Amino acid sequence: MSITIKDVARQANVSVATVSRVLNNLPGYSEDTKKKVLGIINDLGYQPNAIARGLINKKTKTIGVLLPNVSNLFAADVLAGIEDIAHEMDYSVVICKTDKSGERTLKYLQMLREKQVDGILFVSEWMKEEYYEVISRMSIPVVLVSTKSDYPLPYVKVNDFEASYDAVNYLVNKGHRNIGMIAGTEGDLIATSPRVEGFKKALLDEGIDGEPAIVYGDFAFETGITGMEELIEKYPDVTAVFCASDEMAVGALSYLYKKNIRVPDQIAVVGYDNTSAAEKAIPPLTTVGQPLYEMGRSAAEMLLKKRPTSNVVLQHKIIERETVK
Repeated sequence: MSITIKDVARQANVSVATVSRVLNNLPGYSEDTKKKVLGIINDLGYQPNAIARGLINKKTKTIGVLLPNVSNLFAADVLAGIEDIAHEMDYSVVICKTDKSGERTLKYLQMLREKQVDGILFVSEWMKEEYYEVISRMSIPVVLVSTKSDYPLPYVKVNDFEASYDAVNYLVNKGHRNIGMIAGTEGDLIATSPRVEGFKKALLDEGIDGEPAIVYGDFAFETGITGMEELIEKYPDVTAVFCASDEMAVGALSYLYKKNIRVPDQIAVVGYDNTSAAEKAIPPLTTVGQPLYEMGRSAAEMLLKKRPTSNVVLQHKIIERETVK
């Protein structure tokens, strides 16, 4: 038979209300009473009911994380930062993997509302009007991660435009003028558009005229392969390729290897994110590093340690390895 709060109160010779106050760190008892109650809780192996505690302190000690299934390695690093902070602050994390249609996102938001989560982290997805309407009715803090919105919601991200611009400058400084890009999902306003615009602007500022050599994928490994093939067919003079994700960059490396095109001697490759895939690639991938773990950690801290109001833009940097010489 399970131990109840009444059993703890009876053993400690105090009221159920006193045990509840001890469990929820509320005032109204002596230090000796606290030690006695906690000792009996430990001896009996009592496990407090999280739902009942939530009714008292108005917190469920749970947060929701919504993220699209665009890059498992990207998500893993961001989630590691989120979960470390949640663990330190004794919170549970409900992870919701959304889809492109938006229907699943709305279902997850409704589920999180029913579970009365204490906050939501919205990762790498566009904040649609219908999402914002649901979130507004929940009246809980929300932080965007690796995205931003026209709505008044704080975010944690890097400047994608500047990061892409810097990648092109890096390649130009290494002697490249014929630079191509394998971009992300066409029409994606979060990660694709600013990176493409940064790419184009850097080419213009470097005096590289003509049609930008850009093809589109979807951030995944397979479209790195098909994107590299398409890029070479359309723009056979390219000597360097900037990919909008590490996974696409590794796909591009795979294609070049099969075609006996040497990297970096014949074509240089730069990725984006600095996931574990970049370090493990053959050859190890030069990439634009996003501080993914820090993004997750910073967003979770904003959500849990204070009601978030301001935005945080973290610094990117070029991580040099062996795919550019």
